Amino acid sequence: MRVSMTRNPAVAGQFYPDSEKILSAELSTMIDPSRQKEGAIGVISPHAGYVYSGSVAGAVLSSIKPRPVYIIMGPNHTGLGGTFSISASDTWKTPLGEVRVNQKLAQAIKDNCALIKEDEAAHLYEHSIEVQLPFLQKLQKEFTFVPIVVASSDIDAYKEAGRSIASSIKKLKMEADVTIIASSDMTHYESQDRAEEKDKKAIADILKLDEGALIKTIKKFDITMCGSAPAAIMLSAAKELGATKARLVEYKTSGDASGDFSSVVGYAGIIIN
Repeated sequence: MRVSMTRNPAVAGQFYPDSEKILSAELSTMIDPSRQKEGAIGVISPHAGYVYSGSVAGAVLSSIKPRPVYIIMGPNHTGLGGTFSISASDTWKTPLGEVRVNQKLAQAIKDNCALIKEDEAAHLYEHSIEVQLPFLQKLQKEFTFVPIVVASSDIDAYKEAGRSIASSIKKLKMEADVTIIASSDMTHYESQDRAEEKDKKAIADILKLDEGALIKTIKKFDITMCGSAPAAIMLSAAKELGATKARLVEYKTSGDASGDFSSVVGYAGIIIN
């Protein structure tokens, strides 16, 4: 018999407010209900503290049509767990309430992809998935999700994982129900001009839906895009699910919030459909 597990927030009070009222009010300043909404197979959304990247995350997530299910993939910042780790929890909690993990889709992904294994250790203290949830909770009342933390591997593994995720969605006939969110920041701790120069190269490859070129560009130009693995997997899956185009919704850096442009982190919000 399976024992129900709840994953408690790890970074509430750090990356975003731990008060329901304050968090809800802050999200309202970053979400624009008047934005034109489009169907999204995939999304890239940043995951820094809301004061820095929240406006970009809010812009991109409020520009997509709500769907009942999300796969949220984030990079592994903690070093815990395996290379491709799907959460073992049944629900995730934030100050805005609990969100159920879609066990049917999670199980299909585990069954369909030998690379992706159930491993809660990778999720315990990882913030990259957690920070996306309050935006989605603010934008829609009901949804389920599948959380997957990804550490560094190679492009062949990313493509295999992407194809397997797409195949799992197709087998369950959930193509119209799922949006895949790749949680990623862009260049870390370089000058504004240098960060923009590097990030333009990576963004160009994403807009071409070319995960192979993205990984090559990141290596060639030493671009510290922390979520390159989730982005590559998402692009691979999205194309299998019929994606043909992408759009940059917004790009900013931490300098836009702090006023310090000498050492910034870049943030991009991108929709794939």
